Amino acid sequence: MDKITEYREIIKKLIADYVGDGSRRDDVDRETIFDTEHDHYQLVNVGWENDHRVYGCILHFDIKNGKVWLQYNGTEIDFAEELVKQGVPKQDVVIGFHSPFMRKFTEYAVN
Repeated sequence: MDKITEYREIIKKLIADYVGDGSRRDDVDRETIFDTEHDHYQLVNVGWENDHRVYGCILHFDIKNGKVWLQYNGTEIDFAEELVKQGVPKQDVVIGFHSPFMRKFTEYAVN
């Protein structure tokens, strides 16, 4: 299996595992969005809680230039570390929600 295919499978598994372990609200769905053609992967809440609309991204990963970009993490789980535990080298993980300046102070890739 090539590196990109492996990264796709790792990301999909991490999101699916999170959905399986997470708490649920009655009228709020957790939708997984796996765009393997353009390499965008998201978990989104969609629904209603009482009279209030619920919509928002919980997790967002992209694969760009052979690296996994963690674009958004609305959880308390360190998904960059989870990627590493699943076999993605730190030099192939970019914390996209950090500014390029701040990324150089992490143990992960800058871009």
